[in-house]
Amino acid sequence: MSTQTPGAAPETTRIHNIGYRDYDGRRLGRAYVRRSLYVQSLRGAYGLGRSAKSKVLPMILLGLMVLPAVIVVAVAVATKATKLPLEYTAYALMLQPVIGLYLASQAPQSVSRDLRFKTVPLYFSRPLERVDYVLAKYGAMASALLIITALPLVILYAGALLAEMDFADQTAGLAQALVSVALMSVLFAGIGLVLAALTPRRGFGVAAIIGTLTISSVAVTIVQAIAWETDSTDVIKWFGLFSPSTLIDGVQTAFLGATSGFPAEAGPGAGVGVLYLLVVLVLIAGSYGILMRRYRKAGL
Repeated sequence: MSTQTPGAAPETTRIHNIGYRDYDGRRLGRAYVRRSLYVQSLRGAYGLGRSAKSKVLPMILLGLMVLPAVIVVAVAVATKATKLPLEYTAYALMLQPVIGLYLASQAPQSVSRDLRFKTVPLYFSRPLERVDYVLAKYGAMASALLIITALPLVILYAGALLAEMDFADQTAGLAQALVSVALMSVLFAGIGLVLAALTPRRGFGVAAIIGTLTISSVAVTIVQAIAWETDSTDVIKWFGLFSPSTLIDGVQTAFLGATSGFPAEAGPGAGVGVLYLLVVLVLIAGSYGILMRRYRKAGL
């Protein structure tokens, strides 16, 4: 029931000064926001700045990647070996299941949560374009993969120098492997982020990434083994085009002087290697394009 006196003038709107001040400092702009998002995403890939529980899995997987390198170095130093028992370029491919598991656990954490909790519009309400968001997330995931793949190689290299192995040979081997794992990191990051960004449900993203990387690698390996058993070695190198891990194997065999992991070491030469490299670049560019399309609308 209204208590207003009949005939009285209605209350007017009042403006209260509650003490907020205008910001007159320097505007940092898109580059700063993009860099901040990259750093935050990279830290998050190893659980830094998050709960203790979030650090457990990435640190365990990092330890699993490093442990074999530490063992190899210890044995090489103790036995005064003149060369490492494995090539630098073979290390990441041998531990590809660990890399795939790391990617499956962290790629959905990087992008699926933003989709699930609908925080993407909040990012784009700032001076941040979708290209900035995609570049920051893609760069952070690729950098995280590069850390987990390159750190064991650096440990192997340090151990080789401690064992007084040939400096030039070890440096060349390390450089070749670093190029290979850098390419692997960019390729795997793109594939992982695309699969993770297709659904806001983290569990589906994890399953999709593990399935894609593992099933494709196992399937190609089986088909190559069958071709080798049936003396069809000429087709082995062509089957390598259908799996991310075998694509990297083919590129480093053709251009980085690595020993092929294919049956009978039937890796591609420089001619077919160009096709391998082209497929890798197309997959990377395609992953970036799909991510840009996925984030074309802010209100996902």
